[in-house]
Amino acid sequence: MDAEQDTLDNPFNMDEDCRNCDGLCDARTNVVHGYGDAGAEFLFVAERPHTGADQTGVPFTGDDAGRRLQSILADLGFARSEPESEAPDLQNVYLTYLTRCRHPEREPSETEIRTCEPYLNAEIRMINPEIIVPIGQRTLDALATDYTTNRPGDVEVTEAHATTIRGRGFELVPMLELTDQTDADSEAFVEHLVENVFSRDYRQTKGRRGR
Repeated sequence: MDAEQDTLDNPFNMDEDCRNCDGLCDARTNVVHGYGDAGAEFLFVAERPHTGADQTGVPFTGDDAGRRLQSILADLGFARSEPESEAPDLQNVYLTYLTRCRHPEREPSETEIRTCEPYLNAEIRMINPEIIVPIGQRTLDALATDYTTNRPGDVEVTEAHATTIRGRGFELVPMLELTDQTDADSEAFVEHLVENVFSRDYRQTKGRRGR
């Protein structure tokens, strides 16, 4: 955590009462902005908050999906707290979403994702991570379009899980949806980062490309 960073929770002070999407504002419990180390080298991005995060206001907390990711982060040395924590103690990792609000009955629309895009753009620009982890197919499609030569649908997350895709200025390491992962899937992801990312100088991929 950067010495000048006061909090892990929404460190860039983004609007916690955002009203930009009529279809989400009245359905959400909380706006869930990013959380973690603002100087992180690793950025994890999911499509939208899970049920627990919608309740707590903190990414990847309050439910089984959050506990799975926090366990993965602990195995990687990024989390110094228990997987059940609602205020994870993180270092060198930042957690965020394509969209910051959860509708309990449907996925976000393409319009809602585009409306929320400036938040993610700003986080990526300010953090300038070296490794981005898109969680799920929709997130992989969105980030691969912006940062690689692939088009939506070119890469299936079921095949790309726990592999590395070279991007423009970053590398992407796709991950299956947390709710779809088996313990073996999670272990494979940790193993890939430890053996194929941590073991080399991934900093050579770092760039400063705006979206």
